Amino acid sequence: MVEYGRPRRRFEVVEVEGASMVPTLLSGDRLLVRYGAAVRPGHVVVLRHPFQQDLLVVKRAVERRPGGSWWVLGDNPYNETGDSTVYGPVPAELVLATAVLRFRPREEDQRSLRARLSWAVSALRPLPADASASSRLRAR
Repeated sequence: MVEYGRPRRRFEVVEVEGASMVPTLLSGDRLLVRYGAAVRPGHVVVLRHPFQQDLLVVKRAVERRPGGSWWVLGDNPYNETGDSTVYGPVPAELVLATAVLRFRPREEDQRSLRARLSWAVSALRPLPADASASSRLRAR
């Protein structure tokens, strides 16, 4: 793949900003994303904002609509940063990547052995397609 004159990597690490995906993702989390992967309902995806295409956003693909577009929502129902309830279905060509795993960086104040072990156990989490989240979000 080539975007803006440079080859795109198949995998890339991106940083999450904002609270639209809480509790699944926190601001500051890192995601390993895979470009060109097949999207299924429940996947956490990286997409171009339909109205601001220089802005990349992270949402959950809830369902595929007729014509191949995706209905995407944030996991946090109290955050109003925008998703398909604001901008409608997202054309499939704007959905760029699926998240493979989440890496939570260690906080500076985690100095005790217990805090470091707790971080080590929870820092790396795979992000498979979560059909139950997709169903739950569709019911909103």
